[in-house]
Amino acid sequence: MSVDNRRVRSSAPSVRADGRADPADDAAGEQESAAAARPVRRRPKNRRAQIAAAAANAFGALGYHSVSMEDIAGGLGISSAALYRHYPSKYALFQEESLRVGQAMADAVRLDPEATAAEPEQRLRGVLEGLCAVTVANRASVALVRWEGRYLEPADREIRDAQQNAVLAALGTQLAAYRPDVRGQDRQVLVVALLSVITSIADHHATLPTKALVGLLVTTAMDLAEVSLPEPAAVAPARPVEIPESFKHELLLRKGVELFHARGYPNVSVEDIATAAGLSAASAVYRFYRGKSDLLAAAFRRAAERVSSAIGPAVAGASGPREALDSLIHQYVEGSFAERELTFVYYTEFQHVPAEERAALRNVQRLSVEEWARLVRQVRPELSGPQTRFLVHAAFALVVDLGRAFGTVATASQERVSLLMRTVLYGHSIS
Repeated sequence: MSVDNRRVRSSAPSVRADGRADPADDAAGEQESAAAARPVRRRPKNRRAQIAAAAANAFGALGYHSVSMEDIAGGLGISSAALYRHYPSKYALFQEESLRVGQAMADAVRLDPEATAAEPEQRLRGVLEGLCAVTVANRASVALVRWEGRYLEPADREIRDAQQNAVLAALGTQLAAYRPDVRGQDRQVLVVALLSVITSIADHHATLPTKALVGLLVTTAMDLAEVSLPEPAAVAPARPVEIPESFKHELLLRKGVELFHARGYPNVSVEDIATAAGLSAASAVYRFYRGKSDLLAAAFRRAAERVSSAIGPAVAGASGPREALDSLIHQYVEGSFAERELTFVYYTEFQHVPAEERAALRNVQRLSVEEWARLVRQVRPELSGPQTRFLVHAAFALVVDLGRAFGTVATASQERVSLLMRTVLYGHSIS
């Protein structure tokens, strides 16, 4: 058997005249060993799914307009070029994830053929369990469905709307079988309330184990399904609030919030706000606010203070936690109805508040939720702190979602919304 002498020579260390090995060969050997030990980096097989999840978290936390492809790539530790290999644009990412989770929710409310023969209560519970499980599993992406869908292009928005209508229709069908006494718009109110409570988990960062959270959401939704709504009372037309001409800062605040509500914060300019307020030039706005973000922060401070400032007097003037909560619920609903646009903007545009303001506002909100949750725990001692925090957030979300769906019509009157809030917070102990 022949041997390749060249390979033998290349693998043997060279020897100097003094008989010692050549250091150059030692260095080369060390390099070869290091190269052999260095792990080979392979592109993950699920890279596309990782990108979609990271984008959903970013969009949900910061909003579609505040996130760049560079932000998403940086969060994953990859280059922008690598990201663009999977998605051609930020919108493509946003569109795919929005419609994916919308379809997942629509699929979750379809009953298996064998379940159609079950009792109405079991069918309703089964649909709720499926929807809750999907919502919890896609919590970050559900925020896209709740708040960012208006930034979808018209054709995609139609698809998203069809998905949501499928969810509402399925809930309505099962609720009709379970509660045949509830008809028409009353049923629609309850259906919107069911979906609101379930998807409200996308509005905050409180945590619970998955099984416990799904159980809490299903139980709360079933409590809502049992509600008998009072007869709708006539709603007096709201009288427009007159703002004196000298109160330009207040007028700018009001017009800014109205525009943010109608178009979305990124689509409103300082010039738009100045024009709506009847000012001749955008420069006049800067006499009162440093810019539109400063105006937004002022609106958020007002919304946060409205909730937090009510807590002390309500607790001090009540004979117990139930009475204090009833007072807070009444004031919350009344304030939200009086400033519907501000309530909506508070949920949709928080990410656009200047960073230095966000921390303070979050702290105010956290303390308010904690105080409400403390009162709920006193009424329902069987619940844990995290459970009551979820219920408080769900009760708050109910107000804005019913306002979005029904506006000021009597079907979703203050009395009815307050009853649904109490149901979320008190459960079966509402009587």
